[in-house]
Amino acid sequence: MEVYSNENEQVDAIKNFFAENGKALAVGVILGIGALVGWRYWNSHQENTSRESSQAYETAVAAVKANKPETFAAAEKFAASEKNTYGAFAGLELAQQFVDANQLDKAEKQLQLGLAAASDDNLKSVINMRLARVQLQMKQPDAALKTLEGIKGEGWAAIVADLRGEILLSKGDKQGARAAWEAGVKSNASPALSEMMRMKMNNLSI
Repeated sequence: MEVYSNENEQVDAIKNFFAENGKALAVGVILGIGALVGWRYWNSHQENTSRESSQAYETAVAAVKANKPETFAAAEKFAASEKNTYGAFAGLELAQQFVDANQLDKAEKQLQLGLAAASDDNLKSVINMRLARVQLQMKQPDAALKTLEGIKGEGWAAIVADLRGEILLSKGDKQGARAAWEAGVKSNASPALSEMMRMKMNNLSI
């Protein structure tokens, strides 16, 4: 750190600094302003895009809930094109409608698309859980077990254990099903879910 004996030396030092670094400072200021303007534009763009996606999502879901098959095409297009949370939620809505209509292959497709669009771990877990249930209904137990592996988080342990038991039982693996349900009962299962898994274990011996 330089030490100056009077104010004139300080002024001269400042002048020399700007003479040597003025151009760099000017560029820095310009870049700083540009970054600020760009950041504000990006935020505005993101807000507009999010608002548009939200409105399009509401329209798509309304079409799905109207339960008119002819309107599903637009909703399916939206779910396939929106690679974000809105697209994932739209896929879930469509999948439920297809399950209710017993069109399980179409439900599976929507859930796979939703899974690819989702970024939130909890949302991914919800989709994986529903996908595993659909695959079980489609008599694809191995695929369902594989799907369960994608569900992370201690909070899901009991629900996953319950469904794993169902899948293993569908394969004729009673011992594996019992082990899954026993693990579920020992986890953080709710009283109702624990009781249900105990009943399932009791039914294995009948």
